[in-house]
Amino acid sequence: MPTFFTSVFEDASPVAPLGLIVLKGAEELGKQVDSYLVQWYNRDVGFKDPKFKRDTFIIKSQCPRFTTGDGKGIIEESVRGYDLYVLVDVGNYSVKYNMFGNENCMSPDDHYADLKRVISAAGGKAERITVVMPILYGGRQHRRNSRESLDCAQMLQELFNMGVKDLITFDAHDPRVQNAVPLMGFDNFFPTYQILKALKAKFPDVSLDKDTFMVVSPDEGAMSRNIYYASVLEVDLGMFYKRRDYTNVVNGRNPIVAHEYIGTDVAGKDIFVADDIIATGDSVLRLCRELKEKGCKNIFLMATYALFTEGLEKFDEAYKEGLFTAVISTNLTYVREDLRTREWYVNADISKYISYIISSCNQNKSVSPLLNSADRIHELIGR
Repeated sequence: MPTFFTSVFEDASPVAPLGLIVLKGAEELGKQVDSYLVQWYNRDVGFKDPKFKRDTFIIKSQCPRFTTGDGKGIIEESVRGYDLYVLVDVGNYSVKYNMFGNENCMSPDDHYADLKRVISAAGGKAERITVVMPILYGGRQHRRNSRESLDCAQMLQELFNMGVKDLITFDAHDPRVQNAVPLMGFDNFFPTYQILKALKAKFPDVSLDKDTFMVVSPDEGAMSRNIYYASVLEVDLGMFYKRRDYTNVVNGRNPIVAHEYIGTDVAGKDIFVADDIIATGDSVLRLCRELKEKGCKNIFLMATYALFTEGLEKFDEAYKEGLFTAVISTNLTYVREDLRTREWYVNADISKYISYIISSCNQNKSVSPLLNSADRIHELIGR
């Protein structure tokens, strides 16, 4: 049995029976997580009490809507005394509902409303409630610059007031938003190991050494995650500085006036670019063009959430042009079907990682080994 698995389940002692509520839109990820948990908890790993073992940990629930658009949350089983984990994907725009005969796509607001409905339906009977929200609701509206709302901070305070004990998320746009709820747990994980594992699986011939490989941050806001990759891999780090026009707002953001590269020469090297989100993709494709003009070889784009809000066509054209080699992303939020079939797309499965996190929390064990993946990355690259 692997050492990492043993460390999670050694002297296993859950605080309460485990329950998993999977909201609409997160079913695929929820089933994968449940599959791992069932496999582990039903093995002889310390769970002597049969109440901790189940054929499935998913507790049936639903959030039906009336024809007027009003909704309600229903939990179909008892959750009294359960250590409850609610999995929600607020980024899944493929879920639809009918309202006055019209079909509407669920927005992040709709998913968040269903989350509150399910928590309300639990009626305070659960031993504790943890929300697993991989892509953070309102995460891009994390600070106030003028007379603006603070959506993410308000969401956290609402969940705390509803009795949520902890929130688990991945690659938060700005994790400092947790300061809004100093008495509620806020665990922000990074899928660094899973991303590099997917990269090596798809491109085994890529050498992650200093002479041939380099990390480049797309902007100053993404420096921390790119510094981590460069430090663990022991390679050089460069950065692009985005000069924006703060006097104008286009599609909710300040347009980029120019990209300015800061760093060592990229000529002849494979480049790894890490960010939290690819939305329209305009800035990252401009970055690719500038790096290619500087003479680099392969460009691997990584985004925890590759959303492609304006479609895939521009990336198809850029790939044919040779501007990049691959886009590596995760299944932490909805992945559209046509994206899965793209030759240039590489998906990193994070379901096992989430299962480890839930297992550790259910046993009140430290998640520090899960937060730091440096040892596993070094093992992966053979150093």
